[in-house]
Amino acid sequence: MNRKELIKKYIDFFKSKNHKEIPNASLVPENDATVLFTTAGMHPLVPYLLGQPHPLGKRLCNVQNCIRTGDIDDVGDTTHHTFFEMLGNWSVGDYFKKEAISWSFEFLTKELKIPIERLSVTCFEGDNNASKDNEAASIWHSLGIPKERIAFLSKEDNWWGPAGKTGPCGPDTEMFYWKPNNTPAPKIYNPNDKRWVEIWNDVLMQYIKNEEGKYVEAKQKNIDTGMGVERTISILSGYEDNYLTDAWQPLIKEIEKISKKKYNESNETTKAMRIIADHLKASTLILSENVSPSNKERGYVLRRLIRRAIVYGKSLNIQNNFTRRISEIVMQVYDDYPLLKQNKEFILSEIEKEEARFRQTLASGLSFFERITRDKKEISGKDAFLLHQSYGFPIEMTTELANKKSIKINMPEFEEENTKHQELSRTASSGMFKSGLADNSEATTKLHTACHLLNEALRIVLNKKEIHQKGSNITPERLRFDFTFDRKLTEDEIKKIENLVNEKILEKIPVKKEEMSIDEARKIGAQGVFESKYGEKVFVYSVGSFSKEICAGPHVKNIGELGKFKIIKEEASSAGVRRIKAILE
Repeated sequence: MNRKELIKKYIDFFKSKNHKEIPNASLVPENDATVLFTTAGMHPLVPYLLGQPHPLGKRLCNVQNCIRTGDIDDVGDTTHHTFFEMLGNWSVGDYFKKEAISWSFEFLTKELKIPIERLSVTCFEGDNNASKDNEAASIWHSLGIPKERIAFLSKEDNWWGPAGKTGPCGPDTEMFYWKPNNTPAPKIYNPNDKRWVEIWNDVLMQYIKNEEGKYVEAKQKNIDTGMGVERTISILSGYEDNYLTDAWQPLIKEIEKISKKKYNESNETTKAMRIIADHLKASTLILSENVSPSNKERGYVLRRLIRRAIVYGKSLNIQNNFTRRISEIVMQVYDDYPLLKQNKEFILSEIEKEEARFRQTLASGLSFFERITRDKKEISGKDAFLLHQSYGFPIEMTTELANKKSIKINMPEFEEENTKHQELSRTASSGMFKSGLADNSEATTKLHTACHLLNEALRIVLNKKEIHQKGSNITPERLRFDFTFDRKLTEDEIKKIENLVNEKILEKIPVKKEEMSIDEARKIGAQGVFESKYGEKVFVYSVGSFSKEICAGPHVKNIGELGKFKIIKEEASSAGVRRIKAILE
């Protein structure tokens, strides 16, 4: 089974269970300060999991593009990927454990025809805050999973959330597949045996963590499931290596052609080809969202991915620019993604420019290596880490260069520096994640509404109706708003925009919410951020006749609640995109 067949089979199955398909949301989260990229299918659904009604109803399904950056250093094995597609089905206050688990089992064994002997599951073992999930285990057993193949694990393994300090959370039940083809699955499931590979996860949101830190039964119980496309097609194809599937092979074959090497030539070659394929696929998809390489946030992740791919290309003796060729193959594999076609020239131009820039940095890194190894018998861990962090040299490359000169590397010191950096990165990511995925606080709600006023004020003052939002990032302290415009705003323009927003606030206009079709929303002139992501029904929020926007919320009831609007900064975000930061006083 190939990628497109699996996606179609999954969506069709859940449509037969009365689910509505929702479109693939942007990789750049809309109105969310919590993460740089969409990391899971549930990410765009948070407002609805928190209780807001979804315009398409209570049963939803889709395939969602995701980027996860926490595993970049693990890419190179058979299963880790930076970009991946996640199949998901959701119940937003409708069905619960019995249906979710039964349908998971039915899809795996009937639709995908996976033998029950190769499946095992895990459930939550319970703790002081929440009871043991005997209900989930009982459902699995009734479907035919032997008790020996049902393991109860701790919160660390079988619990989700809350995303913030408070909010929906609950146990999950995970499904595992016995991967080796040459060994029958053992009768008893051992969670520590890595030959069991997770294939699907059902999150059973039955609790709310409140302000006191207590877990109480939720009034609205939700289901959130996730199944990775790449891993599943690998399993169904009988491969123990994801990179042998149709989602990866066209890229691998092109890398073989460019490098004049074979994928399985050596462990080093295999790893390098996987990293190049993974990083350039993820880079191409990120570029399709009009993100440019830079030294901060999403642009930094993108730059790191492209540069790391180039370094591994060098380890395969690829001397000339090659990233564009791989990017073009990615576009062929994912020809069902409209943004890749729409932004083709931008993607190819940016990836070429970044490769050219980095090849100069690479030369500087080699000069730095020569300098730190002159008349030395050992490279300090700090210098090795500097090569890794500032020049993009993986430790394998530094080791290879050092071996040629018979020089040792202080690896314990390098590992210490690397661990420190990873902890800082994780803390930063965690802080970002906790800052408000579930934050519908009064301050955030006000700033979110202010974005609507700012969006319209920009079009009026700059006299350009084609200006549109490219993304926003809202915390309780400030809003950050990106919009399409090709020059710096003047002081006079900034003042006029500010004044127009404040004039409207003084009019104390009520905010009106309406549900309608996307065509009806277009007819009344509603603005939208990423039109391709909307389903059949949408919510439109209107501020009198001044502003009409398709949005998921949250919003104040009357803009008179906002206070005084003040722009604190206007700057470039990326090519053709400006950024405004503003506060409410």
